[in-house]
Amino acid sequence: MTDLPLIVLATVAAPTRLDPVELFMDADIVVQAVMLGLLLASVWTWMIIVSFSLRMGKVRRKCRTYEAEFWEADDVEALLKDRSKKDIASARVAGAAMQEWRRSTKGGKVLDRDGLRQRLAASMESQVAAEADDLSNRLNFLATVGSVAPFVGLFGTVWGIMNSFFQIGQQQNSSLAVVAPGISEALFATAIGLFAAIPAVIAYNRFSHAVNGLEARLQRFADRFHGSLSREIEGF
Repeated sequence: MTDLPLIVLATVAAPTRLDPVELFMDADIVVQAVMLGLLLASVWTWMIIVSFSLRMGKVRRKCRTYEAEFWEADDVEALLKDRSKKDIASARVAGAAMQEWRRSTKGGKVLDRDGLRQRLAASMESQVAAEADDLSNRLNFLATVGSVAPFVGLFGTVWGIMNSFFQIGQQQNSSLAVVAPGISEALFATAIGLFAAIPAVIAYNRFSHAVNGLEARLQRFADRFHGSLSREIEGF
């Protein structure tokens, strides 16, 4: 009868679920550093996801509106000179073509029509690639987190397990009560690595597809504008 209260107290004191904060606080300093780094990477990843989603939606809306206005405009030159449109990707693509057009037709006639067509196409293709590169610049961080975070978490797990085995050697006790806490803390590092990596991989694939779609849209706009300019060249 005297042991019954102790059994009851032990049952009450035993944790019923994992406590992430307690796992972090009880972990080795190296494992804690790994966890902190992965958590910071995860926060930064979500900031990129939110900001890029908003930016991509804004770029698409502006391009769609500008292209509709561009093909319906009676005076394309005036539209291209409108400074309020300079932050639109489609406007910059058309502007690159017009800059080349002005340089090549400065004398009032074109000596090499095929050469002008090639230069116009090259200038627009270059601008389309620049727009895609500018959008995908921050996606490199998502790719890095998606590929590296699991291995960083695994490093923390390996270190934690090594520390657990060291404690076994120090205490000369291989019971589960000695080994289990250290292994739980170590495995928590891998869990955080996956928590950071999975959204980063999904977002990177989704955003890469979105950038490719916008690049294809800009290229179609460039091809159509190139056709219009080619018809103008025939008049020289």
